[in-house]
Amino acid sequence: MKITWFGHSAFRLEFGASVVMIDPFLTGNPAFGGDAEAASAGATHVLLTHGHGDHIGDTVAICKRTGAKLVTNYDLAMHLARKGVTALDPMNTGGSTDQGEFTVSLTQALHSSVEQDENGVSHCLGNPNGIVVTPKDKAQPVVYHMGDTDIFSDMALVDELYRPAVAMVPVGDRFTMGPRAAALSLKRFLPSVRLAIPCHYATFGLLLPDASGFVAEMQGANAKVLVPEKGVAFTP
Repeated sequence: MKITWFGHSAFRLEFGASVVMIDPFLTGNPAFGGDAEAASAGATHVLLTHGHGDHIGDTVAICKRTGAKLVTNYDLAMHLARKGVTALDPMNTGGSTDQGEFTVSLTQALHSSVEQDENGVSHCLGNPNGIVVTPKDKAQPVVYHMGDTDIFSDMALVDELYRPAVAMVPVGDRFTMGPRAAALSLKRFLPSVRLAIPCHYATFGLLLPDASGFVAEMQGANAKVLVPEKGVAFTP
């Protein structure tokens, strides 16, 4: 598997014939600054944790351009269908769906998922989620993208059910966990994780400017921390 981080919570997973974009906030992402079409080239799937604009991002454009299948909660899927996405596989918290080379499972997350339209009217886009990607090739790691969330003790059930080896962990504080809670979530509730990738920081001024606090809090943890270079693929 190759994983690429594009800043904020946007990731690309490549394994087998699958190219999976998670929360592809590319255009307008000040932490990205690259070519959105190149970053999402060949996408077969787009997975969304929740309905905030900094996570939906380029989803509609990617799905229209590549024919990628959108996998997310039912309410958000129907919302994006009205915007022109045609390949959909809606689901909801606790469910799993078969995507050929892998399955997608939605876990809970502690956050919100509401969009305001141009008239200031709020639209609920389902509940926020974490996402577990489980490749059928057992040589590939199980990946847990936590989405935007606080720490919660039922992360232990995520570990028990799915045994994720790789986790994308929000650490930027204010809207998600800060460094201490993010590190504690891995140390106490997710012993299966061997590689932790911090995200959701340094994008906007309200977030922490770097992941150094998380790296420090992870001292002594079983999981290693990788702070990847944006736009550069790595193998976990």
